[in-house]
Amino acid sequence: MIHYMTTQGVADVWVASELRALKKSKIPFVLNALRRPEDTYFTADDIVQLNAETQVIYPPSKAAVLIAFALAPFRFPRGFFPALWNALAGPRETFRTRLVVFWHLMLACHWVSRPRPCTPTHIHSQWIHSAGSVAMYSAWLLGVTFSFTGHAADLFRNRQALHDKIKRAKFIICISEFHRQFYLDNGASPDQLHIVYCGINLSHFTPATRVRAADAPFHIISTGRLVEKKGFDTLIRACGVLRDRGVDFTCTIGGNGPLEESLRAQLRAADLTDHVTLTGQAISQEDLPTFMAAGDLFVLYCVWAKDNDVDGLPQMLMEAMACGLPAISTRLVGIPDLVVHKETGLLVDADGDADALADIIVRLMQDPALSTRLTQQAQIHLQDKFNLDTCVMPLLQQYNKLVV
Repeated sequence: MIHYMTTQGVADVWVASELRALKKSKIPFVLNALRRPEDTYFTADDIVQLNAETQVIYPPSKAAVLIAFALAPFRFPRGFFPALWNALAGPRETFRTRLVVFWHLMLACHWVSRPRPCTPTHIHSQWIHSAGSVAMYSAWLLGVTFSFTGHAADLFRNRQALHDKIKRAKFIICISEFHRQFYLDNGASPDQLHIVYCGINLSHFTPATRVRAADAPFHIISTGRLVEKKGFDTLIRACGVLRDRGVDFTCTIGGNGPLEESLRAQLRAADLTDHVTLTGQAISQEDLPTFMAAGDLFVLYCVWAKDNDVDGLPQMLMEAMACGLPAISTRLVGIPDLVVHKETGLLVDADGDADALADIIVRLMQDPALSTRLTQQAQIHLQDKFNLDTCVMPLLQQYNKLVV
């Protein structure tokens, strides 16, 4: 039985998509999450059910955790003492990280002691910071194998005991060529690494037929959580450049998040409220095709946030491209695997240059033949590399070796 360990279950769209592929392939699994998600971004019945069935760890009883930790040397003598030594003396990024990871060892003792209908034969962590620590120590205690998929914030902003996790992983899932090289640079062996792109259901996200009236403004769209790493402030500044150049356009930014009020203030200060709409609402997976169909161009100006957060390879870009929109993004982390510059989309540097972003937007507005060629090539590229039915196969092959 494969046990997934995640931070917030199906709140991460890729987790839900990947588990759908596992269920389709009849690979038995149980989904565990540190916390119950506040929003799943799905309305589909199967994901609602999966969310309801998720085994949630927080909030644990502190007394129960302490008792489980005290009994762990007797319940798991072969695994407990090496894991304890690792928690006390293994390489750590900071002293605070050592304390946090030690707590995760205690939490693992609690989790593996809980009654469950299916004992794990392998534990896979989706994200490799807090959930990864619990997964690594749980596998250590139980004497089973462990693997992980790293993404972005878990590898950079919230990194925890990464070298230990790489060393103990039976295999590591890389979501881009950037990630593969990153793990090699941090001590992984090539045979540990398998590239599995975070693919999408190409039967759900399909190119829409759109015909824009001759007198209608060009419609730029973007969407995502309203956080710094999505670069919406730069997109808004680029919209100001377009307005000042006399370009006829509108822009819609879908999503919600902590920066909503500051972005609205930016729009008011720049007098852009007639040109740019901020919906303030997250868009469900089921509603995304309709949202995308209203646009002429998709822009996601990803940046490396000041707190070291970054996107690994945004699924939203795949979904927009699958819906037939030409895409513009930045040269960052795994994005060039998807948006191949001048082949499947256009890329700019993630340096906050609003004029450069405005220039490349205008380039696509004025060259419909280029837009058509990019979208056609994007469809081929998505089918080849990012089709959920096929791109997840390297992971399924690893699981099949473990569940037979």
